[in-house]
Amino acid sequence: MNPSTLPADIRIGTVHLRVRDLEAQVSFYEEVLGFFRLAEDGATAVLGTAEDPSPLLVLHASAGAPVRGPGTTGLFHVAFRVPTRADLGGMIQRIRGHRYTIDGFADHNVSEAVYLADPEGNGLELYVDRARDVWHGVDGGIYMTTEPLDLPGLLLAGPRPAPRLPEGTVVGHIHLRVSTLAGAEAFYVERLGFDVTTRSYPGALFVSAGGYHHHVGLNVWGGEGARPPEEGSLGLVSFDLVVPSADARRRILGGAEVGTIPDPDHVGVRIAGP
Repeated sequence: MNPSTLPADIRIGTVHLRVRDLEAQVSFYEEVLGFFRLAEDGATAVLGTAEDPSPLLVLHASAGAPVRGPGTTGLFHVAFRVPTRADLGGMIQRIRGHRYTIDGFADHNVSEAVYLADPEGNGLELYVDRARDVWHGVDGGIYMTTEPLDLPGLLLAGPRPAPRLPEGTVVGHIHLRVSTLAGAEAFYVERLGFDVTTRSYPGALFVSAGGYHHHVGLNVWGGEGARPPEEGSLGLVSFDLVVPSADARRRILGGAEVGTIPDPDHVGVRIAGP
């Protein structure tokens, strides 16, 4: 393995969002999506699944924070991967049961996905992976596309609303709006050690470790040269990159084993142990 390449067992960990109305946001994640409230102190709420103490989301209350400006860099979506097609079908049924809007459906070849946004506009994806042995290679990378989703098949697989967010749900990837793909690649590939897996989408780049289709998506679909949001704005604050290897963490952080480094668009990437 190239010493600058991330180990295969890395994963995306906890995602931190700054929110204006903590109570309303917690209500959405609990009631519509079935998250479990692991902890809350009035200033933050920690959310995950009922049987796993590892948080998926931490919401930070900031009632006076400015709204993220249109066309700025930052979160495109947080993607929660559920274990099975039945789980995804059940989640679709759950969301529909609450009459909450689903914004889109897609078959990406490597995965099946649905898209929505929380009440403050943070993009969300719920998805299930297909088995790796059916993924296709193209131009030295992994073939991903956007095709119509087999929604009837998913609803047959999960015909009843999920009672809660399925156990085993993880943050499968995070997708960011960036100012330039060159700058993003320099940071996520050359600095952190991700591999490029897909360049075939115009205006986008997908990177991963261990042959996964992507742990981080990066796009300039709003145009090159986008500016970052005002400091302290609502939305994405940071996300954890869980790197089990202490040697790899020290390589990234210049000797330290845990720490946060900003990407070129001011998103905090916290390098963390398991």
